[in-house]
Amino acid sequence: MLFSGNLVEQLTLPTPPRYNGTDDMTYKQVATLGRLDRQSPVPLYYQLKEILRSWITSGKFDSDGCFPSERELQERYGISRMTVRRTLSELVTEGFLIREQGRGSLVVKTRMQDQLRHLTSFTEDTQQRGLSTAAKILDFHVVIDNEVAAEMGLSAEEELVRLQRIRLVDGEPLALQTSFVRHSLCPGLVERGLEEGSLYKTLEEGYGLRLGRARQAFEAKPADEYEAGLLGIDIGQPVLVLERLTYLHDGTPIEYVRSTYRGDRYRFTVELIR
Repeated sequence: MLFSGNLVEQLTLPTPPRYNGTDDMTYKQVATLGRLDRQSPVPLYYQLKEILRSWITSGKFDSDGCFPSERELQERYGISRMTVRRTLSELVTEGFLIREQGRGSLVVKTRMQDQLRHLTSFTEDTQQRGLSTAAKILDFHVVIDNEVAAEMGLSAEEELVRLQRIRLVDGEPLALQTSFVRHSLCPGLVERGLEEGSLYKTLEEGYGLRLGRARQAFEAKPADEYEAGLLGIDIGQPVLVLERLTYLHDGTPIEYVRSTYRGDRYRFTVELIR
């Protein structure tokens, strides 16, 4: 999909009232109109990034479809090649575009979204969306881990089952997940294996454990070499890290899990009510 005259017409919104820098409109509102405000203190590359990002998220470009070239953006907005390159580079870094030799910039696939309303497993989340999910087990054995035991409020000598998996959706790696489960509450878990690939299903149906609640924390960070290699992304690309401590219904800690999600394919939302 090239940035042809027809596409320009499709993406150009009705001409808004002239913005003179003194109206109540913010630069972000101006940007969403598809215009650059050269009187604004906000850099042009950032204004252009807001325009293109809003078009990507609203679906004006097909996933994996061709994106406007640098020259087309230069001509359309009357800006320098350096400004356009900085805009596109930031959109790549933020996970909205990818670059391919000979094809230019491409829009990445739509992010999966988790609303964080219920205590569910990765498998349950994806199946509820009608997606095909799978996992590649990297490690599954009994360990002693003093740091994790401390996070769970346990004795340093308590045995834990360490389960590390790459979580795939429609065949694409989406997350690296490392879970630690108390071995005393699910003896023989490694030998038994997982029921239908789900740890939570195994704990509930196989061992009769009743999961109750969880506490989660999030942070963003650049992917290290190990994570990047397993997730099929570049070193330094943004990832979302989730740490969850899960409790049984009676308040007993049962699991500690650290999940690293691709920032370009996943996002979390939380509904707040006052």
